[in-house]
Amino acid sequence: MISDDFKIAIKLSEEPAYKIAQRAGVDPNFLSKAMRGIIKVKPGDERVVRIGKFLGLDKSECFKKNISEGDFLCG
Repeated sequence: MISDDFKIAIKLSEEPAYKIAQRAGVDPNFLSKAMRGIIKVKPGDERVVRIGKFLGLDKSECFKKNISEGDFLCG
């Protein structure tokens, strides 16, 4: 599942989400569906990582973590 930090970075960006996805080499439809929870994104999904890198996020900042164990959720 994508993190709140990832979603906030997308929303606060000066570029529209579809352009961010395109510039990161990802289908804009994927980003739209992932942001709305239509697509369940697994931790480490390379498409999310590429977008995160474009936004200046570390891989660990792109995905939600299980608070009790510090492990990634497989949502």
